[in-house]
Amino acid sequence: MESPDERIARLEQQVTLLLARVTALEAENEELRRKLNENSSNSGRPPSADTPAQREARTKRGRSGRGPGGQSGHKGNKRVLLPASKVTETSECFPEACRRCGDKLPRRDDKDPLRHQVLEIPDIKPVVHEFRQHRVECKGCGETTCGALPVGTPTGILGARLLALVALLTGEMHVSRRKVQRLLSDVLGIEVSLGCLSESEENVTDAIAPAVDEAVTHALAANVKHLDATTWYQGGAYRSLWVMATKLVTVFYVAADGSREALQRWIQRVRGILVTDRGGQFDLWAMNRRQICWAHLFRKFASYSTRKGRAGELGNQLLVWSGMVMSDWHLVRARKMSRAEFAKANAPRQAFIEKLLEEGATEHGIGGSCRNILQHRDALWTYVTQPGVEPTNNHAERELRDAVVWRKLTFGSRSDRGTRFAANISSVVRTCRKQGRHVFEYLVQAINSRLHNRRAPSLLVAA
Repeated sequence: MESPDERIARLEQQVTLLLARVTALEAENEELRRKLNENSSNSGRPPSADTPAQREARTKRGRSGRGPGGQSGHKGNKRVLLPASKVTETSECFPEACRRCGDKLPRRDDKDPLRHQVLEIPDIKPVVHEFRQHRVECKGCGETTCGALPVGTPTGILGARLLALVALLTGEMHVSRRKVQRLLSDVLGIEVSLGCLSESEENVTDAIAPAVDEAVTHALAANVKHLDATTWYQGGAYRSLWVMATKLVTVFYVAADGSREALQRWIQRVRGILVTDRGGQFDLWAMNRRQICWAHLFRKFASYSTRKGRAGELGNQLLVWSGMVMSDWHLVRARKMSRAEFAKANAPRQAFIEKLLEEGATEHGIGGSCRNILQHRDALWTYVTQPGVEPTNNHAERELRDAVVWRKLTFGSRSDRGTRFAANISSVVRTCRKQGRHVFEYLVQAINSRLHNRRAPSLLVAA
């Protein structure tokens, strides 16, 4: 039988073990609660992954108290009448009788009549061009020779404009091939098979490939480029869709994965300043030639602020001081502050932010990410001194949005041919939209160029 002292010692040991267990469970509970409260504003989750309640809370936080619709002082967008040169049909409308006394009125022209225009589309009937290739037998040797198709004649049944339309519907509007098939039948009266539509995508890919390759070369050599990636699927297997965006062009590349080795196969030569997140695959770039995305850092600091104790305090302080730096940066973008004034005014703030990160490096729960951010110290403030460099990677993220929508609607592509089409058509669409060029007309020109054995029009129009 144990003595009172032994019993006390045993109970004290149990209490110590239970207290340690309680402390561990409290820490685990806090971590689970923190993860439960994660959303797109304090983590790397996309906004589409937020719950309805989180979206509503985000909307409420962003409300200004003003009513919906156009605000006072807002310049409205009104419908502008088309010029007379674009009017295809005119109808003159005269009043029959006086609206007061009812007397009959003469048909007299008004010097300044009210104009009302109605837009309509004509009955669409496809233009079918039939080429008859005659076979003629030579009287001398008896050989039969068939007439060749004129240069520029498509080998398939779809012409250049129809090929461009199909590519635009599937590649930018993300309409499924089956729906494109129905649209061509219902609206244009054209019956095509799904195999024909798939083949048409390959023809468009080949037509625009030289221009896309030229744009890739330009982007790799650019002084500033934004790089990001998203998930892609090919035949249900995981792939990584990379985007590289410069001021002039946007190009896409599908790799086997998001590793450094896969990225290095695309970017074989390091040149210029790279704007990215803190992914380890970007370590192939010298740190002093990089800019880390501050939008990602703000979300990370917001996640710090949800923690208890000193870690939460550090998160709030990092948000405040970083917000002051970004506030001044907006003045630089609005040309209300020079870059030199910005650098001088924010040097103490930048030093204090780094000091807060150094303190956070020893805190439980945030120490690892703080140390990782400090490893990128040389890439935190590149935008302060380098012209043309932005503090965020929003440029690349915006360019990826259409690709994300495409992936969610169609689950990616089924073959190498479909993947190549996705990368090339996305490069053309995003580049043309960025430059204010007409995508459909560009595709028509590129397809016609290939049919006539000419090079596709360059995507470097402003270079």
